[in-house]
Amino acid sequence: SLIRRPHIGSSLIRSVLPVVCRARLISRSSTSQTFRMSSTSSSNKKSESHNRNNNHNHHSESQSSFSFDRSHMLYAGAFAAAISGVYEKTNQWRHDHDNKNTRSTSDSESQSQSESSSTTSITTSNIVMPPRMYDPENTKWIYLFKQGRKELRNELGGKGANLCEMTNLGIRIPPGFTISTYVCDFYNRYGGQFPDGLMHSIFNGESGGDADGGALRYIEQELDNGTWFGDDAHPLLLSVRSGAAISMPGMMDTVLNLGLNDCSVESLAQSTNNRRFAYDSYRRLIQMFGNVVMGFDLAHFERELEAIKQRNGYQFDTQLTVDDLRQLIEKYKRVYQELHPQHLPFPQQPREQLTMAIEAVFKSWNTPRAVAYRNINHLNDKGLFGTAVNVQAMVFGNKGDTSGTGVCFTRNPSDGTKKFYGEFLMNAQGEDASGTGVCFTRNPSDGTKKFYGEFLMNAQGEDVVSGIRTPLSIDELAKIMPHVYQELVDIYQKLELHYADMQDMEFTIQDGRLFILQTRNGKRTVRAAVKMAVDMVNEGLIDKETALMRVNADQIEQLLHKQFDDAVLKKSKAIGAGLPASPGVAVGKIVFDAAKALKWHHNGQKVVLVRNETSPEDIMGMNVAEGILTIHGGMTSHAAVIARGMGTCCVAGCSDAQIHEGARTLMFHDGTVLHEGDVISLDGTKGAVYAGTIPVIDVNLATLKKSEFGELLSWAQQYKTMGVRANADNPHDAQNALDLGCSGIGLCRTEHMFFSKDRIKLMREMILLEDAEEDEVENPHKVFWRKRRKSVLDRKSEILHKLGTYQKNDFAGIFRILKDKVVTIRLLDPPLHEFLPHDMPVKEKKIICRELRMSMHELDDKIDELHETNPMLGHRGCRLGITHPEITKMQVRAIIEAAVEVSKELEIAITPEIMVPLVGHKKELLLQKQLISEVADEIIANEPTLRNVMKYKIGTMIEVPRAALTADEIAPLVDFFSFGTNDLTQMTCGFSRDDAQSAFLGEYVEKYGVYDYDPFQVLDNDGVGRIINIAVNAGKLSNPALEIGICGEHGGDPHSIEFCNGNGFNYVSCSPFRVPVAILAAAQSEIKRKKETLKNKTS
Repeated sequence: SLIRRPHIGSSLIRSVLPVVCRARLISRSSTSQTFRMSSTSSSNKKSESHNRNNNHNHHSESQSSFSFDRSHMLYAGAFAAAISGVYEKTNQWRHDHDNKNTRSTSDSESQSQSESSSTTSITTSNIVMPPRMYDPENTKWIYLFKQGRKELRNELGGKGANLCEMTNLGIRIPPGFTISTYVCDFYNRYGGQFPDGLMHSIFNGESGGDADGGALRYIEQELDNGTWFGDDAHPLLLSVRSGAAISMPGMMDTVLNLGLNDCSVESLAQSTNNRRFAYDSYRRLIQMFGNVVMGFDLAHFERELEAIKQRNGYQFDTQLTVDDLRQLIEKYKRVYQELHPQHLPFPQQPREQLTMAIEAVFKSWNTPRAVAYRNINHLNDKGLFGTAVNVQAMVFGNKGDTSGTGVCFTRNPSDGTKKFYGEFLMNAQGEDASGTGVCFTRNPSDGTKKFYGEFLMNAQGEDVVSGIRTPLSIDELAKIMPHVYQELVDIYQKLELHYADMQDMEFTIQDGRLFILQTRNGKRTVRAAVKMAVDMVNEGLIDKETALMRVNADQIEQLLHKQFDDAVLKKSKAIGAGLPASPGVAVGKIVFDAAKALKWHHNGQKVVLVRNETSPEDIMGMNVAEGILTIHGGMTSHAAVIARGMGTCCVAGCSDAQIHEGARTLMFHDGTVLHEGDVISLDGTKGAVYAGTIPVIDVNLATLKKSEFGELLSWAQQYKTMGVRANADNPHDAQNALDLGCSGIGLCRTEHMFFSKDRIKLMREMILLEDAEEDEVENPHKVFWRKRRKSVLDRKSEILHKLGTYQKNDFAGIFRILKDKVVTIRLLDPPLHEFLPHDMPVKEKKIICRELRMSMHELDDKIDELHETNPMLGHRGCRLGITHPEITKMQVRAIIEAAVEVSKELEIAITPEIMVPLVGHKKELLLQKQLISEVADEIIANEPTLRNVMKYKIGTMIEVPRAALTADEIAPLVDFFSFGTNDLTQMTCGFSRDDAQSAFLGEYVEKYGVYDYDPFQVLDNDGVGRIINIAVNAGKLSNPALEIGICGEHGGDPHSIEFCNGNGFNYVSCSPFRVPVAILAAAQSEIKRKKETLKNKTS
C-alpha cells in the first residue's frame, strides 16, 4: 500500500512506528524476451504491436511482485526511515527490470533474427534509462506546432514547447513540427529503432489529425509558397534542431539547409536570383551533415576552406566568389566520400537526409559531451526522457539587404535593468546585406529591464552565436528597419508578459519579414536574477514565492565576495586549477609559511598563503592572507573550512602545482615557475589560479543589504520555517553572520581560540606537563624540575586559569553581539597532537625547548607519544574531555561566567548551549554531562539575581554512526542533537575526506556516477541521510522535546537543506557567508514542501 500510495505514508508511519520490520523486494524470475520490430515495412505492424503488448503485460505482472520478509527485525524507529528507501528501491527495481526485459538474451531468437532480413533484435545500451512513464501503444509521437503548448515541456522539450506556444499566440515563426522526447527514449531504449510508423507520419501518413498528409505536408501548406520537400525544381529546405526539457546549450546537434542536392541547389539559385547564397547554403549543409550526422572531424572541411582562402588571399568567408563556392562544394563532397566508412557519396535524396539528421539528433543525447553536461549539472535525476527534435522550414537571413539575423533580451542579462538589449549582424555571408539575431527581454547579466540583443545582416543563425563576426547593437536595427524593429519590440513585450520572465529570443529577417526562431527564459547572472525577481514582483508580473524560486540559492554567495574585473579576466589564462573551496577572489604575493605571511602583512603587503596543506598552527597567517592556496586537501579540509568561516578566498587541492621548499618556488604543470614574493591571483569561486595581478572589484555589505538582495532575503525570512544559524568562532565572524541574517550561532569551535601565539604556548606547556607530573614523583632530582619554581600542579592550574580567562573574554564578546540569540559552543574537539604536530619545523621546536627549558630529545619523545595513526578516530572529542576533565571544567566555567557577565551587563537572560563532541556511547555523555552540570550549577547558584532565571542547555554532536543507531539512549540525556555531517559522512562512507577528494571522489561523481554529488559537499541522502533519519526518529521518540540541527558544511548546501527541512530539523548552521544561501534555500524548500503537500491533498 505504501509503495503504490506514497501520499498516505506519513499517517501510516505514525501509527505503525513501533512496529519492527524490514521490507525486502523480491522480483520474480522472468525470461528475457527479444522484441522485434519492423524497420521499414508496415506489414509487420500488427505482430510488432502484439509483441510489445506481451512485454507490457509481462512488465505489469513482474512489477507487482514483491513481499515482506518478516524474519528480519529492525530496531524500532528505523521503519519510518526505511519506508522512503523501500519506495525508491521499488522504483529502481522496476527500472532495472524494465531494462532487463528489453535485452536480447536468447540464442535461438538471435539466430532467428539473423535469418530474417525484415526484423531487428532490440537491445538496450548501457546508458542508464529513466523508468518509462508513458504507454508506447497510445503515445503521441509527433506534434505540429499548432497542436502543442508550453505545458507539454517534458514531451516537446523547452524549444518545441515554446515554438508551439508562440504559434498559438499568433507570432510569426517558421512552420514545423516536434518529434517528442518519448521517441528519443524509445530510440535509445530499443537499440536505435524508431517507433513503428513514425517516418510514415512524417512523410506521407496521418500526423496527429491532418488526414490529408504527413507532418511535412503541414509545413508545405503553412508556407503556401510553392515549395515542396524533395522537389528539385521548387525545394523546401528544413532545419533539424534538438531541444530537451531542460536547456543544454551547445550539447546536442543541429543540422540546417536539409533538402539541398546537386539539382535543387541550381533551382534555389535561380529562384532567389542569388547564386552565391544557394551555393553557400549547400556547402554549409555538406559540412554540417558530415560533422553532425556522420561524425567527421570538421578540420577536414576547414582545411579545404582555408586552402581556397589562402590561395586567393581572402581574410573572410564572405569574400568567396560563386566559382570559389562551386569548387568548395566539390572538394567537400570528395572529403565526405573519402571519410565515409563505405565510401558512399553525400546523400542526394532529401528524405534520406532528413531521416539521418533526425537520428543524429537522437544519438547526440548520449554523446560524451551531453552525458558529461548532465552529470556536471546533476540533471540525471530530473526525469528527462531525452531530446525532442524540431523540424522547421528554413528562413534565411543571408538573402540580401532586406534580411538579417540577431539575438535579443527583454532585460539586461548582466545587471537586470529593464531595457531591450540585443545585437545583429549585416552582410555576414553574402555580397548583399541580410541577417539573423538573438534578443533578451532584459539584460541577463544585471537584470535591468532593457531590451538587449545583437544581429547580423546577411547571415544565418550560427554566425551570431558562434562569434564569427562582431554583431551590431539592436538599437541599430531601429535605424535600418524601423518597422521590423517595432514589430520585434511588440513581440518581446508580449512574450515577457506571457511567460512572466525575461526572454532570450533568436530571430531572422528574410526579405523584410520578421521570424522568431526561438524564445526561452534567458540565462542571467546572479546579480541580474536577484534584480529581475524583485523588479517583477514590484511590477506585478510574479508573486514573492515565484521570485524566491527564480534565484539559484547556491549562487547568491557570489554577491558577498570580491570579484575579478570581467574584462581583464577574459584575457587571462589560468595556470592551474583546484577545488573552489571558499568563494571570492584574492591577489597577493606568494608566501610559503604563516610566520612570513604575518610579517609581510604587518609591513603593509598583501599576501597569498601557499601551503601543501594547512594545520591549526597556520591560523594567524591564514587570518591575514588575502587568499589561501593548498596543493593537497579537499572541500572539507582544514584550509577550506577555516577559509569559508573567515570569508577568505581559498583554492584547495591544486594538484597542478608543486612546492619546492628549498628553492622557495611554486611550479605548475604548464612550466610556469613562481618564486616567493611573486604576485598570484586566485578565484575561489571557480578554483582557478592565475599568474600576476587581476584587478578586483570589492563588495560593500551595507550597500548590498539595501539593494534588491536585501529585499529578497527579507522575503525568504518570511517564508522559511527552519532556523539558520552560523558557524562562528570569534566576535568578528559572529558580527558578519548576524549582519547577513543568522538566527544564532550553531557551532562555535573552541579549539580555534587556542592557536594565537600566546595561547598555543600555554597549551603546549600544559600538554608537556602531563608526564612531568609523574616524573617529578618518580625522580624528584631531575634537572628539569629542580629549575622550576612552582610545582607541576600549581603550574597547570595557573595555565588553565589563564586559558579560561582568554576563553571567557572570547565567549563574552560573542554573547554581546548575539545578545539573547542562541550560541552553541562545542567543547574541545581535536586531538592534542594538533598543538604539537609531528612535522613541526626544527626552528619552532628550538623555540619551545628554550621557552619551556627542556631538551630536544624530551620534546621529540612527547611528540612521538602524541602521534596517532588515524587521529580522526583517535584521542579527541569527548574522549579527551573524559581523560582530561580539567579541560572540560575550564571551558564550562569560561562559558557560564561569560554568560553571567553579559546577562548582567545587558540585563538579559542568556542561555548558552554546550555541545559535547564525538559521543559514541551514552556513558561517555553521562561522564561529561556530570562535569558540565557540577561546574555550571555551582556558578549560577552563586548569582542571586540569576539563579532562578539563567538556564543552560547540554547537547551532543551526532557524528559517530553508533551514536545515531543508539539515539534513543542518548536523547533523554540532552536538549539537542547537532549532526556533525563532515565526520559522520567519513565514518559512514568509509572515506578519508581529504584523501578521497584528491584521489578518486571527483571521478566517482563525474565519470563513474557512483555518487550524484560529492558526499562531503551535498549530503548523501541514501546512506548518511538514512542514518540521520534513524537517529532523528529514535531520538524524537524517546525525547519529544529534542531539538535537531546540523552544523557540518552541509548546513550551507541547498540540497542538504531541503533534506533537513523535510525531516523535521529545527535549524541548520553554516559558514557566515553561506547564511544568505541557507536562508534562501530554506525558504525555497518550504515553498516546495507546501506545494507538494497541497498537490497530494488535491490528488
